[in-house]
Amino acid sequence: MENENIYILAIESSCDDTSAAVFRNNKKLSNFIANQSIHEAYGGVVPELASRAHQKNIVPVVDQALKTAGIKKEDLSAIAFTKGPGLLGSLLVGSSFAKSLAMGLNIPLIDVHHMQAHILAHFIDDNEKPAPQFPFLALTISGGHTQIIKVSNHFKMEVIGNTLDDAVGEAFDKCGKMMGLGYPAGPLIDKLAKQGDPDRFSFSKPNVKGLDFSFSGLKTAVLYFLQKERKQNPEFVEENIEDLCASFQKTVVEILMDKLRMAVKETGINRIAIGGGVSANSGIRNALKDAENKLGWDCYIPNFEYCLDNAAMIAIVGYYKYLNQEFTDFSTTSKARFEL
Repeated sequence: MENENIYILAIESSCDDTSAAVFRNNKKLSNFIANQSIHEAYGGVVPELASRAHQKNIVPVVDQALKTAGIKKEDLSAIAFTKGPGLLGSLLVGSSFAKSLAMGLNIPLIDVHHMQAHILAHFIDDNEKPAPQFPFLALTISGGHTQIIKVSNHFKMEVIGNTLDDAVGEAFDKCGKMMGLGYPAGPLIDKLAKQGDPDRFSFSKPNVKGLDFSFSGLKTAVLYFLQKERKQNPEFVEENIEDLCASFQKTVVEILMDKLRMAVKETGINRIAIGGGVSANSGIRNALKDAENKLGWDCYIPNFEYCLDNAAMIAIVGYYKYLNQEFTDFSTTSKARFEL
């Protein structure tokens, strides 16, 4: 098994991006993503439109991934796909395609947990960054998740902190919408924050015990603050947008870092890896680099390519599961909610 080349085709379709990747062992040969810009007009992902777009995109994306990798579908060792969590209609497109192709080629099928994939993306061998040593703490931050996870090995993961309400990515998008920004608002807030004063405005941080998170209170605080200021000056947001974004982003980063410091103290583990769409945010990246210098942490920050939903992260989990011979039955079903 160790001497043979394992070729994994991976499919990711949990939300609005259709992605396919091909790996030879733990190395990426290709990783393609088809985005869906249609949702921008609605200020969020419309599930029915997302699943239809996946149906249109999946064949050309897989075809492109195979061609770029320079292999034929007959060379594949197994097919990995996202089982969940995510939008059920979107997941079903990916899982149905994966099942059909694996069945047609008579090769194993591997189901993958989306958030486990964000964590194991750090183990993709791209000759750039070393993988974290076990055990380490993973902070998964995205539109649907905010979790601190104790990672003991590739498959043993324990959630030690979770959001009690909204995920951090949702807080970025909803507060961005309040400020008149488009969807997705996270990258726009990050861009504007770089030009603003993070100490100009103050937003209260939620008082949540333990390692859990809450962002609903922050959203409410931003809403009331903007309503109050707009009454006095209707142009308040437009005139202060950069400082608003910088102050909001600083508050979010402080919430995340406060919990991470607590987790390091409780577990004694100072190796930190981040994953998920919000891990592309420059504020959290800079805060982690600062923690490396001041607190002596070892921080692992993924390449931007692996922050957003992508099939490469599904492929690396597929590779490790293939080594363990952890294959799934063709009767497996997609799960919108799927505990790690």
